[in-house]
Amino acid sequence: MKRMKSTLEILIIEDEESVARFLMRAVTEVGYNATCARDGQRGLELGGDKKFDAILLDVMLPALDGFTVCRRLRSRGIETPILMVTARDTTEDKIEGLDAGADDYIVKPFVFEELMARLRAMLRRHNNSPSTLTVGDLVLDSGTRSASRGGQKIELSTTEY
Repeated sequence: MKRMKSTLEILIIEDEESVARFLMRAVTEVGYNATCARDGQRGLELGGDKKFDAILLDVMLPALDGFTVCRRLRSRGIETPILMVTARDTTEDKIEGLDAGADDYIVKPFVFEELMARLRAMLRRHNNSPSTLTVGDLVLDSGTRSASRGGQKIELSTTEY
């Protein structure tokens, strides 16, 4: 059985000190670990590590802008979920961010609860845990909501499953 990590690792790529501190505090208060990069180049280096469960990415960064960081991560095959957190609020900016490979986009200033809800939703969508749980000869498949033991299907009601 695959063991899940107990603490999620979040990369924050944000150059503005007060926003970076706020984001770091926000994710650590809910139990995640956080690492911060203060410019796009360092964010690209850290994000390429593939050890992060999600990335919070500003657009207006020194060295490399967030759109470029996002595109380069995706071109390197990095599939880590990316939530752009930026003051750039035009429809064109949002389209550019999403087309660059971001999974979601939130505009500053934002409500903390919305940011965390978007992060949780993004993590759920990208959860790579298997859809089946196997213990001995018992198999539960959450994708099909079915169960079997020793290869024989077990009929379960919705409540029993």
